[in-house]
Amino acid sequence: MKQCPECGQRALRRFAGETMTADHAGMQSVVADLSGWRCGACAEVLFDADSAARYAAAGDALVLQARERQRQDIRRIRRKLGLSQAQASALTGGGPNAFSRYELGKAKPLPAVTNLLLLLDRHPELLHELPARAGPP
Repeated sequence: MKQCPECGQRALRRFAGETMTADHAGMQSVVADLSGWRCGACAEVLFDADSAARYAAAGDALVLQARERQRQDIRRIRRKLGLSQAQASALTGGGPNAFSRYELGKAKPLPAVTNLLLLLDRHPELLHELPARAGPP
């Protein structure tokens, strides 16, 4: 039996034809007919090259979908609040072009920016509570 690179036990067993689910940001992608090795001691999975490539591609697609969803949400929320990109940048402490880059998917906002926007999406009336508000009345 092969040795597991994760736990060091000689407990790797071959598997084939399995279906597994890749998860990212609340989204899932089912990948069928995977094969490789699984550790009987720690459950670590080592895919064969083809399975690894297909599983990674499914995960990469989920990451791209999550980025696109975030990009669209940022634009939708900013517009809902009646803010220009410059006003939204000033409100969140970003540079003058930060929201343009976020909305184009060229930059990822800090979690604090995302969390603030999600809060304001649910409670837009709180925009008036922010001290350095750069938006419309």
